[in-house]
Amino acid sequence: MSITLDLGQRVLRSRAVAALTSPHGVDRYLELVNPMWAATEVRARLTAVHREVDVPGAPPVTTLTFQPTNTWRGHRSGQYVQIGVELDGGRRTTRVFSISSPDSRPGEQFTVTLRANPDTPAERSVSRFLAERARPGLVVHLSQAEGAFTLPDRVPERIVFITGGSGITPAMAMLRSLLLRTHRGRVTFLHYAQSPDHQIYREELADIARAGYGIDVHLVYPRRGGRYFSPMDLERLVPGYRDVDTWACGPAGLLEKVREAYSADGEVSEKLRVEYFRPPAASTGSAEGEVAFTRTGATAANTGATLLEQAEAAGLRPESGCRMGICFSCTTRKSEGTVRNVLTGETSSLPDEDIRICVSTPEGDCAVEL
Repeated sequence: MSITLDLGQRVLRSRAVAALTSPHGVDRYLELVNPMWAATEVRARLTAVHREVDVPGAPPVTTLTFQPTNTWRGHRSGQYVQIGVELDGGRRTTRVFSISSPDSRPGEQFTVTLRANPDTPAERSVSRFLAERARPGLVVHLSQAEGAFTLPDRVPERIVFITGGSGITPAMAMLRSLLLRTHRGRVTFLHYAQSPDHQIYREELADIARAGYGIDVHLVYPRRGGRYFSPMDLERLVPGYRDVDTWACGPAGLLEKVREAYSADGEVSEKLRVEYFRPPAASTGSAEGEVAFTRTGATAANTGATLLEQAEAAGLRPESGCRMGICFSCTTRKSEGTVRNVLTGETSSLPDEDIRICVSTPEGDCAVEL
């Protein structure tokens, strides 16, 4: 049976079939018969929906279980995936989400845990659609899993996770993988949430904390009297923490504190791996110059916001995905001007360079091909 399936896949992916089905491609025709049939593309059917957090007045957090097509190559815990859905109006919109389940093999199910984004209108928000309205049976488009925020093949004996808010999802995927591997080392899991009611994976983390398994779980709720860590707190929990393999993911403010704590003599410890849940806020203070969108002929006074935000404010709808500088779907050619990367702080004045407009702010006059 598997030999027959493999042969069928090779035939469907052949140049001859591609030529016969041009310009649409074989997957367009397979999709008409069954949305889950694919030769090269990756799609997935939503099989289960679980509400993780549902606090009145707060955006809901939902875990979705997907069954991908056999074109899915699997993932390593900590990676992310681009999910595309047809929103109101029929336009496919893509966003990036961390995978929350342990490592998967080709064709295996995986989960994504996401919070509805309250800052984007419902008709344009993939996260709001998936968190609030998605139901089993929905078919979505996928990328292959991507990202290097993962555990190494040789897992360290001592590990620290520091997360905040929805930044818990990739760390939770890695923690679940460690439990499946029966990791025999020591793990410190430090997480910040708004309150116990807002805590994602609350019951599961409580079970892990009770069971032990060499995992120390520390949940901190700053609004309930808790406080953000200090280097002394970290040293108390993990002696010599700067030399311990650490993965940190969460809002920019938290991660800046983490980077400071892991810095010595102006250098950040090479043991620290960081993934921003959201990019640092771009300055919208005093800004000079004009931004020109050369393809459409639109211009606008530079507000200091990212080029993606300024383009949208000007009425343009450039392609974008993660809005965090991860997926590269917003990459656009800058023909002239200087931009600053809000993630790294680096500036570039090179002409005719490709930039990610979601994490690039113009300094002075700037022209981009939008």
